[in-house]
Amino acid sequence: MNPVALKCGGYQEPASVHNRAAARFGELLTRALGDRVRFELIGSILKLGRPSGDLVPMVEKGELSFCYMSTVRFSKAAPALRLLELPFVVKDRRAVFQALDGEYGKQAARRIEENTPCRVLGFWDNGFRHLSNRVRPIRSPEDCRGLRIRTQMSDLHGETFRALGFEPVKSDVKEFTEQIGGERFQAQDNPLTNIYHFGVHRYHRYITLSGHFWGASAFVCNAAHYRSWPKDVQAAVDAAAPEATACQRQLAAQEDAEIMARLDPAKNEVIQLTDEERSAFMKAVEPVLQKHRKEFDPKLFANLEERQIPR
Repeated sequence: MNPVALKCGGYQEPASVHNRAAARFGELLTRALGDRVRFELIGSILKLGRPSGDLVPMVEKGELSFCYMSTVRFSKAAPALRLLELPFVVKDRRAVFQALDGEYGKQAARRIEENTPCRVLGFWDNGFRHLSNRVRPIRSPEDCRGLRIRTQMSDLHGETFRALGFEPVKSDVKEFTEQIGGERFQAQDNPLTNIYHFGVHRYHRYITLSGHFWGASAFVCNAAHYRSWPKDVQAAVDAAAPEATACQRQLAAQEDAEIMARLDPAKNEVIQLTDEERSAFMKAVEPVLQKHRKEFDPKLFANLEERQIPR
């Protein structure tokens, strides 16, 4: 009998927390099923000349069985996920994981599964996002004014950055990483892990630990593939996915401190905001938050906003 081919795609470097967790997922499947399966991890489709935005369509069309991708790409199918695109809402990883592992995440997964050909296997930690730029230190919204900033494919992110004074430019990460050394983008936002592993720190001297967004990634598989697999393969996937998710979250929580230790103070100026400086950013984006707050469950807001961002 031919082994079941299981192909997983990503868009990051091998050392990234996402690819390390995806590799762990493959190890668990191979350990459980042996030569019954053949697992392949394509860690970065960017190196194949494809944008990261192709990952979900590749799963939907069956070109891949699995991928991880920012929930920004799923918020049209599951509008409740737009909550994670609002500024300064998530203040604590434990609180947001409790929500994603509870009814909020289950409802979002159901909507994704109803509206796309994908099956949700878990929600991963896409990190607290921070600002970096090559022009000047950013300590206040006034420092953001007039800077062109690369953003994810999110209208809500664009609203937030305009409120801060930036000029947002939507761009796939492939295009961004190819053009980071040019004139198109002067600033960007990403978790520290991406700032480092995508090499952003080599072009952007100034890194502001703003924590303005926290992002999740959805780890998904092609639902038709899943249904076609033998029961033991389905069971192995169901068992491996939560363990890979726990592994990814643990790696992500450790990564910020590890990246901070790797940054060279002679080459990068890391700006730690004071409480007063952070409050100025929060005040500047408050109109965006108030505009969209009514779209979501008030209790969920309360749960996510009750703790402070770890520093």
